[in-house]
Amino acid sequence: MRRTALFAASAALVAGVLARPADAAPSAPAAFAHPGVTVSKGQLDFTRSKANAGAQPWTGAFDRMMASKYADLERTPRPRAVVECGSYSNPDLGCTDERQDAIAAYTHALAWYLTRDERHARKAIELMDAWSAVIRDHTNSNAPLQTGWAGSSWPRAAEIIKHTYTGTWANSGRFATMLRTVYLPEIISGSNSNGNWELSMMEAAVGISVFLEDKASYDKAMAKFRTRTAAYVYLESDGALPKTVPSQNLDTREKIVKYWQGQSTFVNGLSQETCRDFTHTGYGLSAISHVAETSRIQGQDLYGTDVGERLRHGLGFHARYQLGAGADGRLCGGSLKLGLGPVTEVGHNALANRLGHAMTNTATLTQRGRPAGSNNLFVAWETLTHGDNPA
Repeated sequence: MRRTALFAASAALVAGVLARPADAAPSAPAAFAHPGVTVSKGQLDFTRSKANAGAQPWTGAFDRMMASKYADLERTPRPRAVVECGSYSNPDLGCTDERQDAIAAYTHALAWYLTRDERHARKAIELMDAWSAVIRDHTNSNAPLQTGWAGSSWPRAAEIIKHTYTGTWANSGRFATMLRTVYLPEIISGSNSNGNWELSMMEAAVGISVFLEDKASYDKAMAKFRTRTAAYVYLESDGALPKTVPSQNLDTREKIVKYWQGQSTFVNGLSQETCRDFTHTGYGLSAISHVAETSRIQGQDLYGTDVGERLRHGLGFHARYQLGAGADGRLCGGSLKLGLGPVTEVGHNALANRLGHAMTNTATLTQRGRPAGSNNLFVAWETLTHGDNPA
């Protein structure tokens, strides 16, 4: 009996090892790289050299950024103690203000780095200080998503200012406390809503963890990100059905098809929200690219794992239809709601330019959209920062 039990235990252990993914979720780096959220110092230096030389597409992208409302040096912050966001931001009690102030802080941080005009650094600090002095909570049904969106932009701005600005930021500690106590608790446990929610929330959690140098939160967020990414973009290697997030209990084909917006035919690159609309799908794909880029900067490149494969196929699949290909009845009943948004630059640069994958449709769509602007939620100026950027 004892020998049988020992054999069974050993077999179970071997099975567990064999079932473990070959590329398990990466752990936090021994030392975090800064600035290290979505964009690195090397990428910023490359962009600065190209823009200063008048080279394209960076100069055109820089000009578009500087002409936007987000680069306005007269911008007045509009912080609120409690940001209340219902479904589709209805009600919108501080939702748009928070997201756009966060994008503006990032925009001014970029403008500071590229121009060395200290007025932009001080404006970024003014925006971050205004919110860190006031905000206490996010409420209503969209609170997790809202926190994820704003929480994705804040650490991008903060990383650049804290680690490159030569002046003082007296309230940087208060800003860190805001991220740790107001933002991180709202997002770190994830979401069982549509996949773009959790992906955006994990993008924010990963970025905040880098700024705070919080290894435990980084690891927790990255593990959730890996699980959600696998359940968001289908690969044929997944089998007959897409992967699922265990906590959602999608344990039958019927439940999975319903969650995938009624789609029952699965092909490489299809996303869980393709048949909802391309706009929300774009949010998810963008968040995947941002987390992969941050992870690469932090020393663990996810582009060579299933994350990169899912992103590559996801971008290519949706770019094809965004460019005008017709859908037959097996895809979303033959009816697609387009509107992918300015979300392809980061993934295309990493996968096509760095890794050499042929991504014709993604390349065409990326070129057509240049210079990419902002989606006014959490994506901004990615032709400028990542377009054909080898760093």
